[in-house]
Amino acid sequence: MAPTTANLAIWTIAAIATAAVIARPFRLPEALWAMSGAALLLVTGLLPLSAGLAAVAKGLDVYLFLIGMMLLSEVARREGLFDWVAAYAVNHAKGSPRRLFLLIYGVGVVVTVFLSNDATAVVLTPAVFAAARKARVDPLPYLFICAFVANAASFVLPISNPANIVLYGDHTPPLGRWLASFALPSLLAILATYGVLRLVEAKRLGQTCERDIDQPALSGGGKLALAGIALTALALLIVSAMDAPLGLPTAILGVATTIIVLIGRRTTPWPLLKSVSWSVLPLVAGLFVLVEALDRSGLVAALADILRAGAASSPRFAAATGGGLLAIASNLTNNLPSGLIASMAIAQAQPPRAVIDALLIGVDLGPNLSITGSLATILWLAAIRREGEDVTFWRFLKVGALAMPPALVLAIGARLLSPAG
Repeated sequence: MAPTTANLAIWTIAAIATAAVIARPFRLPEALWAMSGAALLLVTGLLPLSAGLAAVAKGLDVYLFLIGMMLLSEVARREGLFDWVAAYAVNHAKGSPRRLFLLIYGVGVVVTVFLSNDATAVVLTPAVFAAARKARVDPLPYLFICAFVANAASFVLPISNPANIVLYGDHTPPLGRWLASFALPSLLAILATYGVLRLVEAKRLGQTCERDIDQPALSGGGKLALAGIALTALALLIVSAMDAPLGLPTAILGVATTIIVLIGRRTTPWPLLKSVSWSVLPLVAGLFVLVEALDRSGLVAALADILRAGAASSPRFAAATGGGLLAIASNLTNNLPSGLIASMAIAQAQPPRAVIDALLIGVDLGPNLSITGSLATILWLAAIRREGEDVTFWRFLKVGALAMPPALVLAIGARLLSPAG
């Protein structure tokens, strides 16, 4: 097979697999389509088996991070922590759905900043559903908060989004420089996203909700789950400051919390483990394999050449257009592989810092356009399906088309106008 023909085959397989992840033909899991595309690349010889295994291994830190977070979430759900948080939120809303909306949005910002956007999708979403149920309101406006704030607040800190670490690789900026670059853009993105969501959901927030509901006592296991989540947040801050991988400490704390709670309950782990959405792990692995094949096809080198030429001609224009295009691309391939491809292109092109920062904003905010734009949104979708809710691709797109563009323009604009360099 001639090289050009091989490259065309790789691009076709990657495009079809990605489209299937988005559309979910026959309502089959997203992971099945990503893994099918990866397997086809390996079976046809378009990607050597050794390269495929190496690509899967690249995602080890992400797998460990997700395992820890999913275990913490499931333990917290089973021990009633989410019901306890839900009652607290409803009582403080004092009968106002608008106040409840603001309160949940604020909590979503905090969780995303200090625990990551994936944690918001996995940990916060069940609590928000429980709160809406107790308040006797339509849960969808509040569930949308979890999906959109998970991306809008995901570049406040390096740990706020695993894609941040992926894009910068081993060269994540120090915390002070990070805040100088992203503090104002993050604030604008968070406020713009909140404003659009409030306008979009205004009709459904015009009613009243329950108030003064019974606050359940938090069980011993619930307190342990809460302590595990808080300790994980602290550990992530420390590990991030040391510029070390986040996955292993998250997995260790998630497993340790689970074991301690199970021992206290004197129960077997199997029911808990069966409830975890393990399919997200092969989904991520399949995406890593697809990206490796695209890299070997010469796509990354071509993108690096374009990025290098654009940055040399006009850095600000390259930053603005690059961030915007990467935001769109993140919805076509998911922002995790998009971040990987961008990271490889950055390593080859060595563009100015402002260009790299704009690309990161695109990777983080772009996924608010569609339901498959980020891993966090896919995790969110899995979480709401477990609660009996569902959101179609087009339903999410109607909101995302309004929420993502203003946040992206304001964030990139603020970064390019800042004196951070």
